[in-house]
Amino acid sequence: MAKILISMPDKFLESIDKLADTEQRSRSELVREALRNYIKRTKNIQPEQANLNAKLLENLLD
Repeated sequence: MAKILISMPDKFLESIDKLADTEQRSRSELVREALRNYIKRTKNIQPEQANLNAKLLENLLD
């Protein structure tokens, strides 16, 4: 399995870690599931909607 390095605000990472701990899952497992769901939801949308979704996601990370 490949590994990647991503950057995110500390506060957001704390939220991810708390959720992972609550669900007794690893951080990686939680992030993989979130990205799988994002890909499924955006697979058939228009480019304009994809751009909007990307901006919404970026705002969540800020």
